[in-house]
Amino acid sequence: MALRPGESWYLVDSRWFKQWKKYVRFDSWDKFGAGDPGLFPGPIDNSGLFGDPETQSLKEHLIDELDYVLVPTKAWNKLVAWYGCIDGQQPIERKVVEYGLFVKHYKVEVYLVELKLCESSDPDNVISCHFSKADTVATIEKEMRKLFNIPAEKETRLWNRYMSNTYEQLSKLDSTVQDAGLYQGQVVLIEVKNEDGTWPGQHFLAKGSGFVCNSYNCRDSASLSQPGLCGLSNLGNTCFMNSALQCLSNTPPLTDYFLEDKYEAEINQNNPLGMRGEIAEAYAELIKQIWSGRHSHVAPRMFKTQVGRFAPQFSGYQQQDSQELLAFLLDGLHEDLNRVKKKPYLELKDANGRPDSEVAKEAWENHRLRNDSIIVDIFHGLFKSTLVCPKCSKVSVTFDPFCYLTLPLPLRRDRLMEVTLVYADPQHRPVQYRVVVPMMGAISDLCESLSKLSGVPAENMVVTDVYNHRFHKIFQMDEGLNHIMPKDDIFVYEVCKPSEDGSEYVTLSVYFREKTMRQSSNTSGTILFGQPLLISVPKHKLTVDHLYSVVLEQISRYVKLPLAEEYSTPCPDRGTCNGSNGVVEGDIEEMEHQDGGQEGKEKLAEVDPCHSDGCMQIESARDLQPCKKQHFTFSLVNSSGTSEINSIVEGKILKLNAFSALAIDWDSDTRRLLFDEQEAQAFEKHGSMLQPQKKKAVVALRDCIELFTTMETLGEHDPWYCPNCKKHQQATKKFDLWSLPRILVVHLKRFSYSRYWRDKLDTVVEFPIRGLNMSEFVCDPRAGSYVYDLIAVSNHYGAMGVGHYTAYAKNKVNDKWYYFDDSSVSVASEDQIVTKAAYVLFYQRRNSEEHTAPSPPQEECDGMDTN
Repeated sequence: MALRPGESWYLVDSRWFKQWKKYVRFDSWDKFGAGDPGLFPGPIDNSGLFGDPETQSLKEHLIDELDYVLVPTKAWNKLVAWYGCIDGQQPIERKVVEYGLFVKHYKVEVYLVELKLCESSDPDNVISCHFSKADTVATIEKEMRKLFNIPAEKETRLWNRYMSNTYEQLSKLDSTVQDAGLYQGQVVLIEVKNEDGTWPGQHFLAKGSGFVCNSYNCRDSASLSQPGLCGLSNLGNTCFMNSALQCLSNTPPLTDYFLEDKYEAEINQNNPLGMRGEIAEAYAELIKQIWSGRHSHVAPRMFKTQVGRFAPQFSGYQQQDSQELLAFLLDGLHEDLNRVKKKPYLELKDANGRPDSEVAKEAWENHRLRNDSIIVDIFHGLFKSTLVCPKCSKVSVTFDPFCYLTLPLPLRRDRLMEVTLVYADPQHRPVQYRVVVPMMGAISDLCESLSKLSGVPAENMVVTDVYNHRFHKIFQMDEGLNHIMPKDDIFVYEVCKPSEDGSEYVTLSVYFREKTMRQSSNTSGTILFGQPLLISVPKHKLTVDHLYSVVLEQISRYVKLPLAEEYSTPCPDRGTCNGSNGVVEGDIEEMEHQDGGQEGKEKLAEVDPCHSDGCMQIESARDLQPCKKQHFTFSLVNSSGTSEINSIVEGKILKLNAFSALAIDWDSDTRRLLFDEQEAQAFEKHGSMLQPQKKKAVVALRDCIELFTTMETLGEHDPWYCPNCKKHQQATKKFDLWSLPRILVVHLKRFSYSRYWRDKLDTVVEFPIRGLNMSEFVCDPRAGSYVYDLIAVSNHYGAMGVGHYTAYAKNKVNDKWYYFDDSSVSVASEDQIVTKAAYVLFYQRRNSEEHTAPSPPQEECDGMDTN
């Protein structure tokens, strides 16, 4: 279905949606059996998507199709008309907005941008507010006027504040949030004009380090009016581009090449793989502006336009990536400046046992015959790739050029999980534990780990995912822990195992429901409440009265019964109990329930056959006893607890299977009188929850390099074709570094993708600022010394899909470090550079005679917390 800007779409929890699809047999050609009441989904329930049930704000990092589905307005209205919504839940409505830096496309904006709003006169009083990327600066101003009670006649102006405490005026009121470059968590200040017609801004602007600018003029502070210290305006979600450009701008050999106009003689306008020289010319123009020393910041509009003409692949990304742009830009500059006008055709030769040095020299010469540019001179190195066939031991060695190193981060082998253990002892409050489990472990590993902390035998545990007062899933012991998301509510129940007499037990799910009257139709319905139970009952004791006593004991901690239980007198003349099946005959209640009015549902026990005060008879009519007052009744329900199921009860023993679901139905008055909501929700915290979590492991850059050069076996979906065996094989593969370039670009692979996880690894990677010695990783025995010093870092703050890019870079004129945050530039110190945000590292190789580099003097500068 085509998306149109401004249209509304609605989020529906995928758990509810899956249940609905089963109910209507959505994925089946055969619609026979659709509408099975056992699969009835009940009212639309989005509570699983909320991080905070009170404000109904969305959990972070929800994934389309996995956590939620998007439905258009018409479909939403139909679903609401048919099934209704959980009381008190607001629809999660989102608009279609325009995305894409270069090629425009439309997407439903699930996550709004959170801005932190404050008055310039009171910057500590910050109010968080959410806006759409399509909202305008005028919308933000209107909202701020309302929040801070600013009279309509007062003149105001807005400023955004960067991480480095510099300010930029938001002067174009018709700019959208996206066009204005406002990002998640950005601080926006509103300034009110003084009575005398002046602006009070000077006092808060004076606090900023660096410069202040608006769209009309720019004031440079003296320390920043020098070449290279030039910010780049955010042209609407372009911080990733600005970060990449600042890193390249501070790569001395490349910048010198453009500043000295050497590129002009080498532009290749006829290369079919290039951009007719236009990328190179746009980049050269931008570099000259940055290094002119005349600007505190420039707007890279022409460059963005030129890149947009040649980079349609960026249209697919909601969150563009600084590393992807770098890869595209280096390739584009290379082809635009390729000195080879006509590329020769070359046949690849296999090593066939020849010495590595000979094969590597041949590979590099062949590469240079087709690729010869300043980019190859500066950025290209050579990999050695070795493949070994597991069947015939054929060894294939190839040498391939690379422009940057993409290094994997060592993944944690275990994960922390928070689970709640519900004890079999009804007087024991549930206890929350934090357990360490293997990252790729099974449910049995979770139980073993929990058993060590709790003393409850692992074989007596049942692991469940509780979602909105019901069991969303009951796990088997051999299921993988990767099915459990960090946001799932995991409850582990201790269930009694068969006793010594060998009797067979059945474990039942028990849900709490409150009977309600629908105002509109004057018919009854039910709503789920409380924490579900798992109870184990011997099969030979599966009678209604035994179930009642077991459940009553299980809930005795939070259901306070009157001291003297009332007994009503026998009532043999109304609705006698049939001794053959143990279920009361008499007036069977006709229910209209949430399944659309299926009538005549048979209950396991009828609360009021005598029409006396709650009398429930369960004994044989021949053996009539006074009826004990029952506080709730039983219904056999589907696994969601949303609809009753007809159950044919034969004999006195109920025929129930493992994990059959029962509901215990309460009327509103009884629930209010007897059910202690506070105690029902109460739990204890085990010591494991109170221990400070271990600091995240710090990884050294060399660990990432070692992992990159470790031998691995190819996956079954990625086999290698062995020329000897004439078939695909799962070969072993090993990468080595043969030669390294003058500028080594290292990309830390922080973003990970899988079926169940899309995540950013925020591990701190320790990398040296000076003296990175790569010589030990280079396998060419005749290679010289490879010692590098850091010159720039592209940072990514925030989670995957949202966030902000900045850069640290070392100025080649004065050898000092600076922090580049869009149009803001500020002094930085070396101890700020190594953070969990570091994403792409730029290293420059020392000259062979320069074995050591002196440490530059430490600069006095404002401390910035960029972690």
